[in-house]
Amino acid sequence: MEFLELSMICDTKMKKPTFFSQHKSIKSIFASLIIKDMFSKLAYSVFEQSIKDYHQFDNVDQPINNPYSKDKFEHLLYLKNWIDTVQWHFEDIIRDPQIDPVAALTLKRRIDASNQERTDMVEYIDSYFLQKYSDVKAKDGAKINSESPAWAFDRLSILALKIYHMNEEATRVEASQEHRDKCQEKLNILLEQRSDLSTAIDDLLADIENGDKFMKVYKQMKMYNDDELNPVLYQNKK
Repeated sequence: MEFLELSMICDTKMKKPTFFSQHKSIKSIFASLIIKDMFSKLAYSVFEQSIKDYHQFDNVDQPINNPYSKDKFEHLLYLKNWIDTVQWHFEDIIRDPQIDPVAALTLKRRIDASNQERTDMVEYIDSYFLQKYSDVKAKDGAKINSESPAWAFDRLSILALKIYHMNEEATRVEASQEHRDKCQEKLNILLEQRSDLSTAIDDLLADIENGDKFMKVYKQMKMYNDDELNPVLYQNKK
């Protein structure tokens, strides 16, 4: 089965990808997204929901409970951000100066796995956009963008996390006023960045839809997790 024919999603434990039980056409998935300039707003609202849901438990081992059905684009967005959110907190935990070295090594393995899942999710999302715009004929002189739509959404997902946590610091009661003021200044910049990135995403999708730009996606081909490409891993197999 070709890559673009796959509708893949990770299971609730986010270990292995599984196929949707019933594949539906990409056009039906995007039927509710025909209004222009809706993609970035939709994505950000899903990212915010995922972050809020995670922080009800604030536990990296909390199983995901994706509220969106598997035939919805939002399902992938929610899962993408949940992976990012869990990894955000992995990175906090591993920086604890008192962490047990054995626990740190175990956590490093989980971070590596999470990085792979994050990359896989970006590629799944890009497959939707590739198929969505597969009938668009690029205009003469059409240009390629420096990043694909899904990698732009990846940046927006991480930005949503930065905004959430910077807002926590800007409003932390026990922190000094100087600390809160500095964090508020940073938060204002992050909010401006969100506006600019959202506009750029919507403009990119509009350009692709109009044939002014075209998509070209490269697999990330990560090497450190591959026991055929990482020298440390394949030498240990001998």
